[in-house]
Amino acid sequence: MKIVVIGGSGLIGSKLVVKLREGGYEAIAASPNSGVNTLTGEGLAEALKGAAVVVDVSNSPSFEDAAVLKFFETSTRNLLAFEANAGVGHHVALSVVGTERLSESGYFRAKIAQENLIRNSKIPYSIVHATQFFEFLKSLADISFDSGKVRLPPVLFQPMAADDVASALAAIAVSPPLSGTVEIAGPQEFRIDELVRERLAALNDPREVIAVPEALYSGAKVSLRTLMPEKTARLGKTRFEAWLSQSAAQIPSRKVG
Repeated sequence: MKIVVIGGSGLIGSKLVVKLREGGYEAIAASPNSGVNTLTGEGLAEALKGAAVVVDVSNSPSFEDAAVLKFFETSTRNLLAFEANAGVGHHVALSVVGTERLSESGYFRAKIAQENLIRNSKIPYSIVHATQFFEFLKSLADISFDSGKVRLPPVLFQPMAADDVASALAAIAVSPPLSGTVEIAGPQEFRIDELVRERLAALNDPREVIAVPEALYSGAKVSLRTLMPEKTARLGKTRFEAWLSQSAAQIPSRKVG
């Protein structure tokens, strides 16, 4: 079975390609780096030739409201059109837990538009809503840094390891289309400000993290459980402490001088 991974050179895509190949599938990593551009359509026809499944884990290079909307609408329309011509039987898209509750955010309005295009197409599909990744906790601190402090809303979330995201996507990609949405999440519940504080401490990052109830998440107001999955979510196996230990082991030692 040929499976094309759009965004196959990124964090999730590269892991997904490896897992699919280990499972004996023909996995193709498609991205601008390999000559496949979903915005222009360049290379799509050739990449999708003979493909049974397409997994879209791509993301917009810009998070500015108009740019991100253009990216997801244009790339998704192109993908679906080329998939129809190629006879692709399953479109899998990675999205975010809570997307429908975060429409104040330009980014999430773009994800809603992407999901609507997929649902309204004739191609059988599976939309995968994932929680935040452990790997992006520092980035979350970076975008929430203001006036010398990291300001985060003290709300709940259930983040997961990127490796578990890729494993879940691999399983869904080789299964029959869901014609609906499935949630995936980590095995533990945390408060965002507390976990980001713990991550920065592990990185010896001195920035102070403070809980600000009115702080926005990606430009949207959030309540205590806005970012939490339903109880039916499929849970990854990796606990934060284990991931943190693995992450620390992968950081090369730095020599002074």
